Amino acid sequence: MAFDISTALNIILFLALIPISFFWLRRAWRILFQRDFSEVALKHGEAPPNAERFAPWVGLLNLVAGGITATVVVLVVAVQLPFDTWTAIAGSTIWCKFMMDFGISRHAHGQAKRDAKRAEKAARAAQAGTTRP
Repeated sequence: MAFDISTALNIILFLALIPISFFWLRRAWRILFQRDFSEVALKHGEAPPNAERFAPWVGLLNLVAGGITATVVVLVVAVQLPFDTWTAIAGSTIWCKFMMDFGISRHAHGQAKRDAKRAEKAARAAQAGTTRP
């Protein structure tokens, strides 16, 4: 096996799975067990006003993704999982986690905007109803 740029990038990918797994599992621990909703459905660094509503989904997503990547690391070291297999599992997990996190965060913040618009509309209707003779 010649050490070239492709080999170097694959080693970096494998080594990056360790901190990725750690951060995702730590985030799941914080959300699910410590009930810290500051990292739930972030958009521009801000959590939605109803973060506790989306906490189970984000926590479960982080738990599953962190568990899969941690399992891949263990299997590569212990069983010497074939290269194509572990890169496919790791790459698919990372991309799916990013896309699902993005979707959940956009849904959470969109829901907050819709709720605010409904409340504003109801307030205007109530105000208009009280000012009529």
